[in-house]
Amino acid sequence: MMARRRMDAALLVLFLGHLVTALEVPLDLLEGLPQPPTITHQSPKDFIIDPRENIIIHCDAKGKPHPSFSWTRNGTHFDTENDPNVNMRSHSGTLVVDISREKAEHYEGVYQCTARNKHGTAVSNNVVVRQSRSPLWSKERVKPIVVQEGVSLMLPCRPPAGLPPPIIFWMDNNFQRLPQGKRVSQSLNGDLYFSNVRKEDSRNDYICYARFPHTQTIQQKQPITVRVLNQAPVDERRPIFLIPSGSSSSKMVLRGHILEMECIAEGLPTPEILWSKVSGDLPAMRTSFLHYNKTLRIVNVSESDAGDYRCKARNQLGTVHHTIHVAVKAAPYWISGAPRNLVLAPGENGVLTCRASGTPKPSISWAMNGIPIENSPKDLSRKVEDDTIIFTDVQTGSSAVYQCNVSNDYGYLLSNAFVNVLSEPPRVLTEANKVYQVITNSKALIDCSSFGSPIPKITWFKDSRSSTLDGDPYFVHDNGTLEINVAQAQNSGKYTCAARNSLGIYENHVYLEVKEPTRIVKQPEYKVVQRGRSVVFECKVKHDPSLIPTMTWLKDDGELPDDERLIVDSDSLTITDVTENDAGVYTCIMNTTLDNDSASAELTVVEGTPTPAVVYERPDPPTDLELTDQKKRSVQLTWTPGDEHNSPTQKFLIQYEDSLHHRGQWHNLTEVPGTKTTVHLKLSPHAHYTFRVLALNAEGFSRPSFPSRVYKTDPAAPDENPTGVRGFGTEHNNLVISWTPLTGFQSNGPGLHYKVMWRQKAVDLDWTSVTVANNSQFVVSGTPTFVPYELKVQAVNDHGAGPEPAIAHGYSGEDLPIAAPENVQAVVLNSTLAEIHWDHVPVNLIRGHLKGYKVYYWKKHSLHKHNPDHMEKDILTFSGNHSHGMLPGLHPFSIYSFNVRVYNGKGEGPVSPTQQFKTPEGVPGPPTSLVVTNPNLDSLTLEWSPPREHNGHITGYTLRYQPVNNSNELGPVEELALTANETSVTLPHLKYSTYYKFYLNAKTVTGAGPAISQEAVTIVDEVRPASPFGNVSSLVGEDGALISWEYWGPEKNVYVEYILENSEGEEEWQKELVNGSQNVMLKDLKGGLSYRVRLVAKGHHDQLPHCSKELLVTVPAVASRQVDIATQGWFIGLMCAIALLILILLIICFIQRNKGGKYPVKEKEDAHTDPEFQPMKDDDCTFGEYSDNEDHKPLKGSRTPSNGTVKRDDSDDSLVDYGDGGDGQFNEDGSFIGQYSGKSASRDTAEGHESSEAPSPINAMNSLNSFV
Repeated sequence: MMARRRMDAALLVLFLGHLVTALEVPLDLLEGLPQPPTITHQSPKDFIIDPRENIIIHCDAKGKPHPSFSWTRNGTHFDTENDPNVNMRSHSGTLVVDISREKAEHYEGVYQCTARNKHGTAVSNNVVVRQSRSPLWSKERVKPIVVQEGVSLMLPCRPPAGLPPPIIFWMDNNFQRLPQGKRVSQSLNGDLYFSNVRKEDSRNDYICYARFPHTQTIQQKQPITVRVLNQAPVDERRPIFLIPSGSSSSKMVLRGHILEMECIAEGLPTPEILWSKVSGDLPAMRTSFLHYNKTLRIVNVSESDAGDYRCKARNQLGTVHHTIHVAVKAAPYWISGAPRNLVLAPGENGVLTCRASGTPKPSISWAMNGIPIENSPKDLSRKVEDDTIIFTDVQTGSSAVYQCNVSNDYGYLLSNAFVNVLSEPPRVLTEANKVYQVITNSKALIDCSSFGSPIPKITWFKDSRSSTLDGDPYFVHDNGTLEINVAQAQNSGKYTCAARNSLGIYENHVYLEVKEPTRIVKQPEYKVVQRGRSVVFECKVKHDPSLIPTMTWLKDDGELPDDERLIVDSDSLTITDVTENDAGVYTCIMNTTLDNDSASAELTVVEGTPTPAVVYERPDPPTDLELTDQKKRSVQLTWTPGDEHNSPTQKFLIQYEDSLHHRGQWHNLTEVPGTKTTVHLKLSPHAHYTFRVLALNAEGFSRPSFPSRVYKTDPAAPDENPTGVRGFGTEHNNLVISWTPLTGFQSNGPGLHYKVMWRQKAVDLDWTSVTVANNSQFVVSGTPTFVPYELKVQAVNDHGAGPEPAIAHGYSGEDLPIAAPENVQAVVLNSTLAEIHWDHVPVNLIRGHLKGYKVYYWKKHSLHKHNPDHMEKDILTFSGNHSHGMLPGLHPFSIYSFNVRVYNGKGEGPVSPTQQFKTPEGVPGPPTSLVVTNPNLDSLTLEWSPPREHNGHITGYTLRYQPVNNSNELGPVEELALTANETSVTLPHLKYSTYYKFYLNAKTVTGAGPAISQEAVTIVDEVRPASPFGNVSSLVGEDGALISWEYWGPEKNVYVEYILENSEGEEEWQKELVNGSQNVMLKDLKGGLSYRVRLVAKGHHDQLPHCSKELLVTVPAVASRQVDIATQGWFIGLMCAIALLILILLIICFIQRNKGGKYPVKEKEDAHTDPEFQPMKDDDCTFGEYSDNEDHKPLKGSRTPSNGTVKRDDSDDSLVDYGDGGDGQFNEDGSFIGQYSGKSASRDTAEGHESSEAPSPINAMNSLNSFV
């Protein structure tokens, strides 16, 4: 019963669809028209505010009368008038909250605005107001991180939770971004990951910063110190995912949002990250890879992006995979837009549709004027059917605003749409007497914007209003706009737009002016000019006299240089005293208010005066044109040739202008050889001829001659009939006869019209005729469907008819076929190909031109239980009169349904009965995966997944494998047959440390499918085989150390490596390649040192190298010829002199101090009551910064007691004790400046005693510093 009601509602919506149109009341143009409220501006649903600024929550609406506004907060009425901090803007519902007296967080909550007038109530979205937050980082003690080189590392960021969330980045102490790459990168949560650490990663300023975008504040985490040790080398290792964990994970994303997935792996060498989609291809236009391929980003997510995504990390030692299952949900979204406002007249019908979708499927609820519709007053003219409200026979006073709320777990849509019941006569809103201007042959659009209820019908008239404008060349759009696709001069005139409904009629007059196009008739020409000469570019233009043209010149598509040598006239550009910089392309552009035209020419500047030579130029124009032997349709033209300029005339071109039909346009008439100066011209009747002649030589055409006098020919009957006569139908019961009309020149006289004749073919009927003027087609109504006709069109003017026209053929209008193909059957040829057969549909049942047959087919389901059903239909079109066709690309082992339809020029006929066929089994697809596990010394295990496409019953698997040697040469193939239910196999008795390649394919009864391949290496035994080296020996000579050996191993890469005997673990072995040799001379060994020497053989990159026993080689020292500087007399004397000078300086300082000498600071104390105190710097004896740390170190640059200690009372007192009120400053180098105020007499006394105490070595050095 419910289904039947829904069907009835759908049919009613379909019936009413053409009766209603969304219409907005133009309040700004029509005063006094009532309209329910419409929300025009509102704040976003999630509104984050800045706590430092006033809160502004927008709500604006329009309507007649202007609506009043009210608010709710957290579901209850919000009394804005009694809150002194809240103000509502005038003529608006916008709230302004002053936060100067109240914290912004006091006004957090959910707000909703209501706009109402006497015609209805509109409501806004729920606006969730939240204060932005940028909290401080929690204090924590960050311990230094000490790691071994080569291991992985993660530095946590863990920023404070803000609103909105902060943007994370890592920098150092100098505010420079830390370098990132494939090895080091930042994760989406802000943590910094190292796939493996290196020595250069040691630093003490890894700082994580959080920027809060709403308040533009930045918070800093405590710096992290990382120290990387190199105590023992770390073995290379295959990748392991740091994030995410496990072999699979899942992620949910909303439609239209951004999907970001990341995979960060550790390993040595640094792994490479690759992404793929298991169930399809990545959307290329919406996909990007960030953070050095570790993050996959897909924007504007759609439902098609759901599925499994795989990230793969790989290096030379192996590969690891992680699968991320992505589910796409969707907040509600509109399918065909939000509900649209309705303006209805009393008694009319209408529909409000609220059609939306989402995942999960959203629920829809209706409200009227903000009240749930089930609680609203009953209205018999209103019926609610799910997402549709149907109005029938509406009455005055039933205007209201309806709210549609669509919601699911992930969001909601709220839309207001009013139903405004009005009874208004039509009004035209387009400006009266408006003038439209267009260029000939361009499109003209004449507006007629109207309003009325019921919606007015628009009709157009021209000038005398003899008939409505409907049909070629006129087209009336749904909004009333009149279109003339190709405007001509005869389309100029006065147009009347009439808007009519049941309450009246309103007319508006506008004018169309069709202007002549702007054309450059004399274009600038290519010029070659010598430097220092002048050049002139001409640009003569023809334009409509009523349009004001503007000439613009460009050079190389830019403005002309500002140079007085360039002179612009109305139709030319002159350049005087030409230079090399003037070379280029010059363009003249002629603009009017409606169109423009342009032309270009190039200027080439050459050096100097060329060597005098024969000058070849174009000929001068012919002169003295004379018309003789004048007849009705012919005349003789004679002329005198101009100067040929050293190049003989090749031919003459005769042109004519017909000032009666095409004034200003010259046409080519005929050509004659260059030796003739007379021509006999054949002419047409009813023309006003003017002739001119051009001469052509090897250099080009001359300028045209001066025109001849006008020669007029008399009118006559047409010499020809229209061409292109054809017949066709636009409806099933009409015949449209069209033709190419004659030009004015072809008409041969005034009063041109056409005699159109037609009759049915093969029926003995007389010709029916009609006379047509000023048109190129005629429509015959009431014809039988798709019947052949014979057609004739004859040209006629005031002086008679043209020749007897030829018979053309055409057909009346087509209709849809009324029969389906019969005897439809399928023949299955193989698992992917079927042939469909059918009988031809009789011609009389096709009712039109047979275009062909269409086969609709679809896969109903697969015969294999693991494959999902597919109901998407495919269409194959077979053009022409076919009775069979092939269906390629079918899925094996499936059941298909199909039917056949015939189609003609009108469309498709009825469907043949749907039939089915079954495709046989085919070969399966490759196995989904093949993974190598548990590699041992002489065995390993292979695990696989069945094919995604079974294409039949899997009967078993075939496994083939073969070894690969160091030269990538393949060894013998082993083959193993496996049963269908097996998904793993262990291969024993393999060779140790050997590279293998595996191939696995599945089989059905049809055969074997494609194989999936994999590669792996058996691991090396802990007890390695004996070294392939023997008899390793050394012989040390003057040229170096000769190392000899014997080698019987298979590896081709052999090295000699050596290192100092006592070298530390961080030093690397030096190596020399010795392939194919049995000895080598090491020449870079230093004398007096001992070296460890060994031989190394390397095979495949997955195999460990073979090493010989180490050999200790000692290189004897070479007698040194250098002189020890410490034994030289001049050096001993210099050192003694320096020691004596230092002793003298110490004595002088000692004497100076015993005489009562004071520090500069003491002299300052004696000179001022409130002296400044600044500690002394060690390096330049100036007064520098104060030091008072936890270790009680002496002040930098101060004197220290002779016992080397500092009393706590002297070092731990506050810096405030040394100033008035504790004010402190920093000097330019950052050291502290304070005021020494002499806090107590005891301190002054202590200072005095200190200056006269017994001298000590420390005091003596400080005295020396003061002196220097």
